[in-house]
Amino acid sequence: MDLAKRIQNAIYRDFGVPATVGIGPNMLMSKLALDLEAKKSPSGIAEWTYEDVQTKLWPVHPLSKMWGIGRRMERNLNRMGIATVGQLANYPLELLENRFGIMGNQIYYHAHGVDLSELGTPIRQEQISFGKSQILLRDYNEEAEIKSVILEMCEEVASRARKAKKAGRTIHLGVGYSQTVGGGGFHRSLTIDQPTNITMKLYKACIALFKKFYQGQTVRSLSVTLGNVVDDNQFQMSLFEENSEKERQLGHVMDSIREKYGSDAILRAISYTTAGTALKRAKLVGGHQA
Repeated sequence: MDLAKRIQNAIYRDFGVPATVGIGPNMLMSKLALDLEAKKSPSGIAEWTYEDVQTKLWPVHPLSKMWGIGRRMERNLNRMGIATVGQLANYPLELLENRFGIMGNQIYYHAHGVDLSELGTPIRQEQISFGKSQILLRDYNEEAEIKSVILEMCEEVASRARKAKKAGRTIHLGVGYSQTVGGGGFHRSLTIDQPTNITMKLYKACIALFKKFYQGQTVRSLSVTLGNVVDDNQFQMSLFEENSEKERQLGHVMDSIREKYGSDAILRAISYTTAGTALKRAKLVGGHQA
């Protein structure tokens, strides 16, 4: 806040015009803080954190107040029963992607305050992210069980990236808590040095975030996203990462088997435990038991 005030004072001193300042953990949140709060604040300064998403961002309506949502998309979302940012944040990601494509993915994560773009990175129309979210069939209390589901989701996200011949540097983990403990949760991201589409590298990053921010609450929803993507032939494997290349090749083999014989043709052992969800989801058709 002190830095923001100094910037305001410097602008007024040098140019004679007042300035408003939005502060946030990413460009999106800074912009929202600026537009939705700072411009109305006597101080002209507002700061939004991830902890403010549910109280400050989710109540926002109409949706056209949200950066990136125009009047036309707002009308389409309204027809789907989505009138507030909170309703958008809790709408199934897969349905938004089916309806709006890449934009569906973007507005879903924006509704959670998540912006995977890097400061100064040129905007490219083909730049996309790969994500998976799910509301769990029951409450999860054990860390080991939660990590099992995260691994399954990393597997699916990595597979989608490999099929698209993409790799990414930014891994995002979202954890939603059960209403039995008052709801809430956290959304955090981590950017790694080398783009990847290897399952276990995604999982390692997710677990680092999980260990840092999870505080033992009961979990009911999870999301994993791989962003800041590039073509997977645009980066070079390190000479010391022979095992990574083997993991990458193994991933492609597993993808081929699943594509030919079905998504449940080859699964990790955890999917056959009570914690796993991949086997159950593979048997669903249109969200219902086959």
